[in-house]
Amino acid sequence: MKSTSWIALVALLAIGGFVVVSSFRLAGVRCEVCVEFDGARACRSVDAATENDARAGARTNACAQLTSGVTNSMRCERSEPLSTKCEPRP
Repeated sequence: MKSTSWIALVALLAIGGFVVVSSFRLAGVRCEVCVEFDGARACRSVDAATENDARAGARTNACAQLTSGVTNSMRCERSEPLSTKCEPRP
């Protein structure tokens, strides 16, 4: 094998290792958000480092299940959620 192949292999393994290790880190906050859009309801939970990120991610995921198209997705994400529950993760 050429030295460039070894360098590429080591780089790929390093990147893959970083992805695996970072995916096992526990998030700081878990939020569950329930939304209603055009008569349908959905609830989703997301773990994130901050409460704002977890709340936004959960709302986006719930709206993604209920809507199609950019306009409806934006309308849903701007609406007030039915409920929001956030708790710290150990």
